[in-house]
Amino acid sequence: MQYEKEIRPVIIPDGQTVNLVEHWTDRLFSFRVTRPKSLRFRSGEFVMIGLLKDDGKPLLRAYSIASPSWDDELEFYSIKVQDGPLTSRLQHIQPGDKIILRPKPVGTLVHDALLPGKRIWLFSTGTGIAPFASLARDPQTYENYEHVILTHTCRDLNELAYGERLVMQIKNDPLIGEMAREKLIYYPTTTRETSVTTGRITTRLEDGTLFEDLGVTDFGAEYDRAMVCGSIGLNTDMKRIFKTFHMNEGANSSPAHFVLEKAFVG
Repeated sequence: MQYEKEIRPVIIPDGQTVNLVEHWTDRLFSFRVTRPKSLRFRSGEFVMIGLLKDDGKPLLRAYSIASPSWDDELEFYSIKVQDGPLTSRLQHIQPGDKIILRPKPVGTLVHDALLPGKRIWLFSTGTGIAPFASLARDPQTYENYEHVILTHTCRDLNELAYGERLVMQIKNDPLIGEMAREKLIYYPTTTRETSVTTGRITTRLEDGTLFEDLGVTDFGAEYDRAMVCGSIGLNTDMKRIFKTFHMNEGANSSPAHFVLEKAFVG
């Protein structure tokens, strides 16, 4: 996921090479780049990436790393904003091109910000699935929890393709596949196109449909932990809903029941 907010120019290190670009729809694409040897990050964090502007100055945005912390490459998942300062150009990158990457990862969607629990819920909308693509491929996620529930809400069915392939790959992965097949639950919904699970995830939470579908009867602060990545509206609604279950917001310095990624809601 990306946040379109220009920052001041910085000294540019050697660019990272684009290895793969995949266009999922006319609005969504993903790409993989080389990983700086010095980069260390926790699954769920984000970094600043970008391109040079015509005047030679860097244009950078915050992008969640979609690949797990052990991967040799870095993967990113992005929306195409036709008049966006960065994504209007970034969507045209090709293998062999160079991008700028600032190797200073940060973010709130990390295991350290949550108390131990029974289930972890990864609530995402649109490209907000990116940090959870990282976390869902991290062995620690399955070691920490009995169940891992990944929800992904998009407008149309074709926008769920990235998540669908991700889950399939995870369950067939030689490192975590066995754990994932036992513990990972994928719950996609659509808000515009009719599907088996049409509707906003917040609505399904509040009316109990989500819990009925998954057979969960004891959702609450005692057993459940949650991470949320999406719009500011999603953050606001989810925080309100969590409060009705007596769940508190956590942080790296003060672990609790749920965390929200706030870097992408501007």
